[in-house]
Amino acid sequence: MFKFIARNVNQFITSQSAGGVLLALAALVALVVSNSPWHGAYQQFLQMPGELRLGSSWLLLSKPLIVWVNDLWMAVFFFLVGLEIKRELLEGELASPAQALLPAIAALGGMLVPALIYAAINWGDPVGLRGWGIPMATDIAFALGILVLLGSRVPPSLKVFLTAVAIIDDLGAILVIAVFYTAELSPTMLLAAAAGVVVLLGLNRLRVTAIAPYAIVGLGVWFFVLKSGIHPTLAGVVTALAIPLSDGKGGSPLNKAEHALHPWVAYLILPMFAFANAGVSLQGVTLGTLAQSVPLGIAGGLLLGKAIGVFGASWLLIRLGGARLPTQASWSQFWGVCVLCGVGFTMSLFIGTLAFAGADALYESQLKLGVLLGSLLSGVAATVLLLTSRVEKQ
Repeated sequence: MFKFIARNVNQFITSQSAGGVLLALAALVALVVSNSPWHGAYQQFLQMPGELRLGSSWLLLSKPLIVWVNDLWMAVFFFLVGLEIKRELLEGELASPAQALLPAIAALGGMLVPALIYAAINWGDPVGLRGWGIPMATDIAFALGILVLLGSRVPPSLKVFLTAVAIIDDLGAILVIAVFYTAELSPTMLLAAAAGVVVLLGLNRLRVTAIAPYAIVGLGVWFFVLKSGIHPTLAGVVTALAIPLSDGKGGSPLNKAEHALHPWVAYLILPMFAFANAGVSLQGVTLGTLAQSVPLGIAGGLLLGKAIGVFGASWLLIRLGGARLPTQASWSQFWGVCVLCGVGFTMSLFIGTLAFAGADALYESQLKLGVLLGSLLSGVAATVLLLTSRVEKQ
């Protein structure tokens, strides 16, 4: 069992790191195109209409491309996140309280401190204050990509620790989205979505192991959640949690679905999300622009808040005897990985689009600048720290 879990973790890290490189390239292309003569074509591409029809004439939904990417494609990403969370809770690094305690406490500190820093900087701006959740989550693809590129400079235990922290971060982000970034609710659509969830649970109880029935019902739940006022990506998580871990014959529908989805998410969905959301015009951007409360709060939350929160909570727990430093890791290496948790690209942009929905376009530009700056500085600082850290075996 240990070898099986280790193999899954290694495959997960490899796919995430490779996807992180493509994610970075997609964000870079979006940034370049947004500041080139093709800026207009880029915007037209994002507004390209798309329709989802039932039958030949009944129009269900008509949305521009960027909305399809953020609402439907990202629901698939959250479906994968839900699968990863369930697997980790049942057979992975979060399966026992002893294993889960350090990354759980670290993730909690890494969510609270950045939110407090952002809120303190934006306290006088009611609209800007809505973005307090932006610097809370770690981008697992980017962060693991950097660790893999550093090779043997980082012990495997720290890669596992970072993976667990990022997954718990994702769970926290899901709760934040559900509770704080929800519009007016439609009771009728909520009841319809709840009925869909009951069907998913029924499929699980009946030990249905084929993925297709869950996907079909999950798509219906997605539609009703979209119409209910809750962000539809949460339907992906709910659907994933219904997928059974074992088929009773030695196979795992959950692992099968996870492995099948990883390439699509890593090499298509997340790069497309980055391309659609990372484009920001740098025309007129100065140091004064970056010093405004929203980008400053995001960058400060990611660079300082994540490092202080993750490291501080972990250090306190270890000193109190509640956990141990990851195997073969020195404190300097551990500090470097804590700084790396400030790479919050994908989830930070996603939460920001919800926080500033309907706000002035200026907030959207400041959001992207803050996320890009904070993630870049965190990645560079962590790389330098890990390259120069002392390797001290316990």
